[in-house]
Amino acid sequence: MRFTVSSTALSSRLNALSRVINSKNSLPILADFLFDIHDNVLYLTASDSENVMKTQLDLTECDASGRFAIGNHDLLEAVKGFSEQPITFDVDLQTNLAKISYQNGLFSLPVENADEFPQPQGISFGANEIVISNALLAENINRTLFATAQDELRPVMNGIYFDLTAECLSIVASDGHKLVRNKIMSIQGQQPAAFILPKKPASLLKNLLGKDGGDVTIRFDERNAQINYGEGELICRLIEGRYPNYNSVIPQNNPNQITVDRLGLLAALRRVQPFANDSSNLIRFHVENGRLQLDAEDYDFSKTATERLSCDYNGQPMSIGFKGSSFIEILSNFDCNDVIIQLADPSRAGLVLPSEQPEGQDVLMLMMPMLIND
Repeated sequence: MRFTVSSTALSSRLNALSRVINSKNSLPILADFLFDIHDNVLYLTASDSENVMKTQLDLTECDASGRFAIGNHDLLEAVKGFSEQPITFDVDLQTNLAKISYQNGLFSLPVENADEFPQPQGISFGANEIVISNALLAENINRTLFATAQDELRPVMNGIYFDLTAECLSIVASDGHKLVRNKIMSIQGQQPAAFILPKKPASLLKNLLGKDGGDVTIRFDERNAQINYGEGELICRLIEGRYPNYNSVIPQNNPNQITVDRLGLLAALRRVQPFANDSSNLIRFHVENGRLQLDAEDYDFSKTATERLSCDYNGQPMSIGFKGSSFIEILSNFDCNDVIIQLADPSRAGLVLPSEQPEGQDVLMLMMPMLIND
């Protein structure tokens, strides 16, 4: 079997697929790329048994159909430095050897039987479907991924929750201390449906999406999701279980509202945070009369820091404690100029919102308070 393919196209697709492959695999063949040549098209697959990524490439020349697997590391190293040029594969399935020739040379690699490569689980008939723009999905994954947990006791918290209702699609993540909820008003479901996307496929999509226009189609049942995007397809196993009622933890009446420059507050937090206690990372927010004061202290090492910022504030004087590193993460995942911080009292969660919501969306982030000693 002989076929020819563009070097740069092959290299870029293999690099994208390689992110799926684990350094240690339950099956040796999962360290390979699966090549499937059919009707002058090369179909490439990589898997870690729970996530399967597929893509395809048109071939310049091809004399037969066939399937084989080839080790990811050696092939990636071999093709990554090529300038744009044709690469020709001569594959002998009798001797299990691939000779790969290019303008100035030749190398050969062993191939393995493609039948050993595990087949992905299919999506059940009548699965739910969400169609969302490529850029919008990328934006929402970027905005929520940081808030997912790493919790062995509550695995449902370790992914991004997609909650489709008759009103909107909500994309949610929480680790129990902070929460992100994005509502996309243009996407609605005739029947309520939901799934929890694990962190690894979410991270894979974060790196793959947003590079072109077009739509992403997500089909899902109780166990698996099939996500079709511009250049390929990702099939992944979902996290099973019931996600907590996230709306119940969002306080509704928050009469005290701070409007402050996001980058100014972010820079101030980064300056005072090193002075906070290492174990608690507590930053005290005190606000009154158009002034927000940040205080950090670590009396064990005789360290303190204070910084003041101008803000718009329409409530009673208040002091409330937040974890500095988490607040920095929240501010870093907005892209607006000003943020609005809504507070009820020092014992209830604080809400952080953009001063202007993205078109067709409702973005909200939440921080649980920390106990401060007056």
